[in-house]
Amino acid sequence: YIKMKKYLVIGNPIEHSLSPKLHNYWIKKNNLDATYDKKQLSESDIKGIITEVINGKIDGINVTVPFKKSVIHFLDQLTPLASKVQSVNTIFKKNNQVVGDNTDVGGFELALKQIEYDVKNKKAFILGSGGVVPSIILALKRLGAAKIFLSNRTKEKAENLKKDHSGLEIIDWGQSPNFDLIINATSLGLKNDDQIELNYNELGSNKLFYDVIYNPSETNFLLKGKELGNKIANGKMMFIYQAQLAFNIWHNILPKIDNKTIKLLNV
Repeated sequence: YIKMKKYLVIGNPIEHSLSPKLHNYWIKKNNLDATYDKKQLSESDIKGIITEVINGKIDGINVTVPFKKSVIHFLDQLTPLASKVQSVNTIFKKNNQVVGDNTDVGGFELALKQIEYDVKNKKAFILGSGGVVPSIILALKRLGAAKIFLSNRTKEKAENLKKDHSGLEIIDWGQSPNFDLIINATSLGLKNDDQIELNYNELGSNKLFYDVIYNPSETNFLLKGKELGNKIANGKMMFIYQAQLAFNIWHNILPKIDNKTIKLLNV
């Protein structure tokens, strides 16, 4: 008797997560006996949910904001990549050990590849310091960025990141350095009236404006960038690629990304 495998994504808030939609689509496509759900947790619930992975009630977990770092404390081991980034978004069990992995780094790299953007020797400017930011920093370094600037509303959080990532240059919120690529990794943009305080007119054109947010598909930040003659991309493909890599870790199948997969997420 093969029991149905159980997967879920944990975070807070979680109701708008599209991970279940994507994973369940791939589970069905590949005729797997599995389910994928979402669960809103608080910090105090993490230990309990990891225990369920230990005792086999849950087979795998995706981790989203705000638990990508705090979950590490409850795991037996990290993959070299997750350890380097100190950020976990995929959990599985191997040889009775609960292991934390990171597919955000690969997801971001693949997303840039997909739009044929070459980071090598470019200057990148990141807005924000939570969630996927450590993964984006490592991806940019691996892809050969010449320089990484970072700005965050709370400067202290930006300074903390600097301890883990050498060569980061911290910029005051609202200021902007000379860059080729700007990445919004803040939650500013989820609401219609959110504005990122930047002097857009000074930013120039022919740059890449990248937003980790993909719902709405064009945030004010991206609309502004487009208006000024820049290339824009949202976080949808990064989201799909990190999910694809997580699916592969759990099921040993690399699911296909076709137009139907992408359409699933047209929110």
